[in-house]
Amino acid sequence: MKTHRTIARKSSTASAIILAAVFLLAACGGEEQKREYAVPDTLCGTAVDSDALAPFLPTGSKITVTDKSYSGSKGCQVVVDEKLIVTTAQMWMEEGRTTAFVAARQSLNTLGETAEGGRFVYSGNEAFGKTRGCVDTKYKQELYTVIQAEGSEHQDAKAMKRLILSFTEAVEKSAECTAGAL
Repeated sequence: MKTHRTIARKSSTASAIILAAVFLLAACGGEEQKREYAVPDTLCGTAVDSDALAPFLPTGSKITVTDKSYSGSKGCQVVVDEKLIVTTAQMWMEEGRTTAFVAARQSLNTLGETAEGGRFVYSGNEAFGKTRGCVDTKYKQELYTVIQAEGSEHQDAKAMKRLILSFTEAVEKSAECTAGAL
């Protein structure tokens, strides 16, 4: 009879320990931070793959997308809870330049990945692309695209490639592309 009580007591103690561990783990996890804003599908009027952009955006409560264009460049800034996370740009450069040339002038880091024969150059948190058919015949310039997620803690070259490809494709369909071709 003593054996049954001992087993029951040990079983009870084990259950109590497991239950306490579950509560402790739940308490340690606390409130899981969430993204309280919607991931945009356009940045300053240009379509963007929100699924590719999302990994670079942190949790937070407020997102602000602001046009930061200047002469020769259409720029956009994405700020989450007052911290600059992502910038995009569409910039006209002299014909005959390469994406690597543009990246070397604009990049803050070393870019180790390329796609489509060097048309795209990227890393885990920034990317540069060259549009097709976006040529300003008057000033002999071509349009390039830039996405930099310097404020993001996320590094993902595959997602960045997907993001620059879709962004560049959207720019090629935009009025910005066709404006210079007139």
